[in-house]
Amino acid sequence: MEQVQLQATLRKKEEAGKRFATALRKTGLVPAVVYKAGKETIAVAVNEKEFEKVLHTSAGGNVLIELKILGPHSGAGADAKQQLRTVIIKEIQHHPYKDNILNVDFHQIALDEVIKVKVPIATKGEALGVKAGGILERIMWEMEIECLPTQIPEKLEIDVTDLDLNHTKTVKDLIVPAGIKILAEPEQIVVTITAKKTVEEAVAVPEGEAAEPEVLREKKPTEEEAAAAAEAAPSPEKKPKEEKK
Repeated sequence: MEQVQLQATLRKKEEAGKRFATALRKTGLVPAVVYKAGKETIAVAVNEKEFEKVLHTSAGGNVLIELKILGPHSGAGADAKQQLRTVIIKEIQHHPYKDNILNVDFHQIALDEVIKVKVPIATKGEALGVKAGGILERIMWEMEIECLPTQIPEKLEIDVTDLDLNHTKTVKDLIVPAGIKILAEPEQIVVTITAKKTVEEAVAVPEGEAAEPEVLREKKPTEEEAAAAAEAAPSPEKKPKEEKK
């Protein structure tokens, strides 16, 4: 795999913390660190625009970078000491709702040492099941592999041309280049073809089902009916008046 070059500036130890990081970003630089197991972590800064160019190579996030680290005060009369480190991108931290990059972690590697990385999975061909009206469902989008840094593929392909309805392709069906070790179980499903499902909901009342009963209200009597009812009603018994002595 081709390597790209990127320049970085060494940060002073006292230039740490959120305040210094914010100040760096305002100048177009991104705080970054370079680490290697058993070695001291190096704090650096990289130009954000130059770093974004590195990300847009065919290798994507697995690009091999030759990091040229300059002293904290490079320039005329300054310390021109520099370091060259071969690194890969381990992690990129983005702002929660903006596009800008907050921080980058570089992992220093050796070109003759095996490393673990994740590469995307791409489908190859048009599946029989899709031609028959089915839907291709992706279960796995990337695969973790182990290989030398120079052997990292841009992607792994899986041929779905003969994949029919309700059938699957698994990890063992991946097209794997020489020197690549797959770090997943062979029977794990990568893609499958499912039939389209249509759901129809009935709106009409099913036959034989009773309709909702109508609420009956009591009829209000007319004035004539009310008067007739009053005449027919017995008069109330009057209490005789007590005779005065």
